[in-house]
Amino acid sequence: MAMKKTDLEKNKALKLTNSMKLATADRFGKASAAAPALDRREQRKLDQAQGLVPFACKLNAELVAQLQEQAAAHPDGMTGLLTEVINRGLAADAS
Repeated sequence: MAMKKTDLEKNKALKLTNSMKLATADRFGKASAAAPALDRREQRKLDQAQGLVPFACKLNAELVAQLQEQAAAHPDGMTGLLTEVINRGLAADAS
């Protein structure tokens, strides 16, 4: 049974898409990671053991840019920076 020309073209496109995904995964995934990344389930378990809870909110883009700049220099990254800033803000409100 011969395949239609459109089916052949679809197969070619799928192969191309798959090869592009693999190239991108290698470039940004395995090769760039200094330490092996944890999968989501393992990371969630570690976060829960530390008492961390995911918390999503919407912020102004300018504020996010400022936070990202400061988080790059913070030893604990974004989570540590936000914890510090929020704790300072809450302490100021309490006094």
